[in-house]
Amino acid sequence: MSEKNNLFPSTLRLNGEQHTIHNLMNGDSVIAEFLRQWYDARDYICVKTSGSTGAPKTIQIDKRFVAASAERTLRYFDLRENDRVLLCLPMRYIAGKLMVVRALLGGLDLWTLPPTSDFACLSDTEKPFRFVAMVANQVAKLLTHPDRFSAIETLLIGGSALPKHLEETLQNVSSRCFVSYGMTETATHVALRAVNGVGQGDDYHCLEGVRVDLKDGRLVIHLPGGESFATNDMAQLCDNRTFRILGRADNVIISGGIKFMPEVIEAKLSPYISYPFFITSQADAQLGQQIVMAIEAEEGAILPCELARIFEQLSRYERPKAVYYQRFQRTETDKVIRKLRFNQTI
Repeated sequence: MSEKNNLFPSTLRLNGEQHTIHNLMNGDSVIAEFLRQWYDARDYICVKTSGSTGAPKTIQIDKRFVAASAERTLRYFDLRENDRVLLCLPMRYIAGKLMVVRALLGGLDLWTLPPTSDFACLSDTEKPFRFVAMVANQVAKLLTHPDRFSAIETLLIGGSALPKHLEETLQNVSSRCFVSYGMTETATHVALRAVNGVGQGDDYHCLEGVRVDLKDGRLVIHLPGGESFATNDMAQLCDNRTFRILGRADNVIISGGIKFMPEVIEAKLSPYISYPFFITSQADAQLGQQIVMAIEAEEGAILPCELARIFEQLSRYERPKAVYYQRFQRTETDKVIRKLRFNQTI
């Protein structure tokens, strides 16, 4: 079969029924809109970045590069023709688009739900989905009905960090769960971390052909074909295919001449705080920057005496000097924007 036919099959199985691409492209759905872009004469697709570390922007990614990412996922999870997979992510971003490309290239049976779904239909499905991708917010919603996990064999979680309390709860579900590592520029994940079951741990393991190294402590991704991507993630390597993320370089706090990783502090506190929170800094005349905490809860939801006990998990210099209660800003892919909003209350 030619490369063109591999990239552009003539049919797609959607919600259990086989459709010609021609007929699907004549529709007005978000999938039809993407198919028109995938099958046009250009050799790239346009993709919007998440905007988690800056203003969202539109970039161009070569279709062959996107297809290579899809193929790595198909091989890793052993997804085969007619396997049922579920798309419940926004089609505006790369993760949603890749679900369609995987279905096209793998001959999968692609089922769809709105990203805002309550997933009630999973209670009635006759046949489980082999593969589902979600963001953490959707996983939290699904966990209110743990029985629905029986309809999912493998769950891939991306878009933002997985809160510790969710990760602990996922130890009790029947689905095999993974957290992904990647970015828009790499056409979604290049590495996976097992959340439960065999191989569970804090380390990310690269997919087939992917290698990593460090430059100034930041992770550099090397993909098959020679393309490399420098990230802003501080990492620790086990070897050139296994790594652990420490935090974002642009989140580093220098307080009193000492460097602190907010994500490291958050990991120490996460088992003791059930509300969403993040560690950041604000200007201080003596320290340069002082460490502070923002909590998404009502003012005083955690009593000062409770916070003092929780902060005992930290070293003296890691302890936040102030705590702010506020509603968090989030990107459309559910990533928290680490910005203090001093005057806002919930």
